[in-house]
Amino acid sequence: MKLSNFIKKRPSLVWYTKNYERLSTESIVEATLNYGDWDDVQELIKTLGVKKTAGIFQKKSRQKRSNYGIKTKHFFNLYFKTHARS
Repeated sequence: MKLSNFIKKRPSLVWYTKNYERLSTESIVEATLNYGDWDDVQELIKTLGVKKTAGIFQKKSRQKRSNYGIKTKHFFNLYFKTHARS
């Protein structure tokens, strides 16, 4: 499944745009991890792969300005530490 098709099926995650084709992978990962339910997260991981998803999350969540919530950052740091090991 293409990432743009994934997000088209979940417009409530990116309510601020209708242009799904132009969303970056980073934006889709961020929206899904912040606002998606567990099924959305699992589908995203199935689409991108756990290592790629973890890499995007880790890169963006460590930046000085991050849109990830505190609880989201904490949970997914633990989750990817366990499930995305090299």
